[in-house]
Amino acid sequence: MSEDTTLPRPLEGITILDLTTALAGPYATLILAGLGARVIKVENPRNPDSARTNSPYLGREGLKVTREHDDDLSLAMLERGRNKEAVTLNMKHPEGRALFLDLVKHADAVVENYSAGVADRLGIGYRACAEVNPRIVFTSISGFGANVQPRQNKAMDNIVQAMSGMMLASGNPGDPPVRTGIPFGDLSAPLFAAIGTLAALMQARATGRGQHVDVSLLGALSSLVAAEPFEIMAKLGHPTRAGNFMARLAPFGVFPTSDGYIAICAPKDDFVSGLFRAMDRPDLMQDARFATRDARVRNHVELHDMVSAFTRTMTTDAAADRLTDFDVPNGPVREPAEALRDPTLLARGETAKLQHPVYGAVEDIVVGGLPIRMSGAFTGFDKPAVTLGASNDDVYGQMLGLDAERIAALARDGVI
Repeated sequence: MSEDTTLPRPLEGITILDLTTALAGPYATLILAGLGARVIKVENPRNPDSARTNSPYLGREGLKVTREHDDDLSLAMLERGRNKEAVTLNMKHPEGRALFLDLVKHADAVVENYSAGVADRLGIGYRACAEVNPRIVFTSISGFGANVQPRQNKAMDNIVQAMSGMMLASGNPGDPPVRTGIPFGDLSAPLFAAIGTLAALMQARATGRGQHVDVSLLGALSSLVAAEPFEIMAKLGHPTRAGNFMARLAPFGVFPTSDGYIAICAPKDDFVSGLFRAMDRPDLMQDARFATRDARVRNHVELHDMVSAFTRTMTTDAAADRLTDFDVPNGPVREPAEALRDPTLLARGETAKLQHPVYGAVEDIVVGGLPIRMSGAFTGFDKPAVTLGASNDDVYGQMLGLDAERIAALARDGVI
């Protein structure tokens, strides 16, 4: 990523109305904002995004468990609201719906993550938006699909992890289900939603017609679970749940050291040859148990035990140095706090220091950046999140041409 914020931005000139809340939807629009789109977050003035009240908070006194000042902002909103504008609008008010459709006339895309059918019931679904702007791209992120309403239609991260099979794809055989510490159920769908939105915008540019983009949390995560052939390997005698090792890529896994753990991936002959030389056992390449990839898969338990015995004799740093000397792919197992502060990640903008809009970096808090670098454009986050409704005057005044008196009246009437 170029650090020159004066460079053009890939999505410059694209305006997106962001109706999303919580994590999945705001993460999709965060990506689009980081790519340069003008993202206008639209929230109900009396019932805004629940992320605004997610503890902890950051403000003039640093981190707090409870909100003590008006300008204390939740870490969730500070992270997910970067490079976004924020307006208030009560879509349940008749004037609010009309005002939103006026905004749609000036927008390129709408992104929402209401429960399936809610946007239509509010009168702001795809068909209503397309009537006032045929080029509009309308992206829906829901639990099970925009046109699917199962009896249990509330999807949260742990529910999607459970239903997708992910919880029984990790851990050891016989263990209880394992929920991953990263909310993949909430984070996979927004990646596909961002891709789908961009593809639909390109098609709209070519055809003059927008469309409805429909992404489900369950579908997105299940598609990732399906990328690994668990069922096939189980039929061939390999357990679906293999803990920190993978038999079909042996030697592959997380191995103990004298002071921690190290990950090793050496399925190819040249990699495993380097591993055996690092172990001072080059003869193992001629051993019938390990001479070919298929042989190593058949004897994966014995092979992994031998590698573990080797790595246990040294520290993680020493093991990494030794393996690297022999061109064996490896990496230390790190705590999240250490990993996110990797100088390379920070320098590339793949992680970033969190900023408060008033007080700046009052705490050493590192969050995700935008892991997309471009040689001729600026990508990333150079504007902190703003407070609820902070952009009302700019958006309603400049985009819709409303004067200050009209904006004040809308606020008094509970429309904005």
